[in-house]
Amino acid sequence: MESDALFSFPAPGGPRLAPAAASGVVPGGLVTAGADPDPQAPLPVRMRPASIDELVGQGHLLAPGAPLRQLVTGAAPMSVILWGPPGCGKTTVAHLVARATDRRFVAMSALSAGVRDVRAVIDEARRQRRTGGLPTVLFIDEVHRFSKTQQDSLLAAVEDRTVTLLAATTENPHFSVISPLLSRCVLLTLRPLTDDAVRDLLRRAVTDPRGLGGAPRLSAPAEDHLVRLAGGDVRKALTALEAAAAAATARDVDEIDLDTAEQAIDVAAVRYDRDGDAHYDITSAFIKSMRGSDVDAALHWLARMLVAGEDARFIARRIVIFASEDVGMADPGALSVATAAAHAVEYVGLPEAQLNLAQAVIHLATAPKSNSATTALAAAIADVRAGKGGAVPAHLRDSHYSGARQIGHGRGYRYPHDDHRGVVTQQYPPDELAGVDYYRPTEHGAERAVAARLPMLRRIVRATSGPASDNATASDDSGSLAAGEVHQ
Repeated sequence: MESDALFSFPAPGGPRLAPAAASGVVPGGLVTAGADPDPQAPLPVRMRPASIDELVGQGHLLAPGAPLRQLVTGAAPMSVILWGPPGCGKTTVAHLVARATDRRFVAMSALSAGVRDVRAVIDEARRQRRTGGLPTVLFIDEVHRFSKTQQDSLLAAVEDRTVTLLAATTENPHFSVISPLLSRCVLLTLRPLTDDAVRDLLRRAVTDPRGLGGAPRLSAPAEDHLVRLAGGDVRKALTALEAAAAAATARDVDEIDLDTAEQAIDVAAVRYDRDGDAHYDITSAFIKSMRGSDVDAALHWLARMLVAGEDARFIARRIVIFASEDVGMADPGALSVATAAAHAVEYVGLPEAQLNLAQAVIHLATAPKSNSATTALAAAIADVRAGKGGAVPAHLRDSHYSGARQIGHGRGYRYPHDDHRGVVTQQYPPDELAGVDYYRPTEHGAERAVAARLPMLRRIVRATSGPASDNATASDDSGSLAAGEVHQ
């Protein structure tokens, strides 16, 4: 659960906290917020900003009069959805809002709260408003985990400002939050922290009395290592710093060097939410790297997915699609390689099937590229959707059933195998689309040979518009198209 380590959300039925002057308590994961952190609390909690001016990395939302500043200061009772990756400060903002003394603050987690809990908060907010009490701010963490019914239960209260909603999500709200609720809120996108921002916060944590208080010191190589491991997640950086500081203290040294930092943090957790934006972003980078023929980048993104525990069957399906979508006729064998890799995933399984996926990725990334199959199908589908088409030509209609010949079905059809070239002059599309070219081969890889043959095929097939063409017309290309060269 993404909570910026500021609040803990007890399970339903757990102990309740006594309500503070500006806080609310509701069953199913409610908390009291706004108090100063315990000196024994984790480092990310101790170093949370005490004011909005200490918030780092979201300058685009902190200008005077900006929605985020108005939200924190209480200048405007607007409902807000905070969208951003883990560790960028979403729940930090909620903590700052909770410190305001002119509002009731109620927090809940979508992991444990239900519709009844939401309605209880709304009913109490209405009672408070009727009796002249403080306005209510309702913070919902992981709001994307609320069902449609749970989100629906918020609509009326948000609409008439019975509550000011503050919701946090790591997933794209355009997909995970219902449109009526999204339209009633201001959407604020929080960005991942830059390396410089993470570095500044690490240095602040080392020297600040709330943090390490200057001991032990942090060496430059160790600092670089922590920044690199954080990947824009300040909570991860501070947690790693605390672990490294504990290791240095155990060694009785006054500086965290690179060796201490590396041993304290065995491996960086790969940022990859299989249900969130990172899933789609990394998949997109993977596909685009193969399309761009950067085999090394493609292998990197493959490794990111594998290390993060992505379903190997999902990766295999994307590779199979790519083989036709982006390699296609430039290397027809690519589809066989891709489907073989997909079969290996099912037959062999992980971890060994990683090698099969890597081989397929290398083949596809280094193969010549052609999207002619993709564009050809797209053009044909566009014509069909535009209403172009018409009846099946009579000579192509099914003539196997009794009486079909009497109504003209199959009459005049020419059997290509009867011609020594294996191709004959004959109309195949409906009248409206006769002569339309959908497939346009490239000159890449194996498709170059197809590009050379296709004009001859089209000249023979389209020599006349009728089904019963003149053999002499079709024979004009007989010398340039050897028997057996065209595969029907």
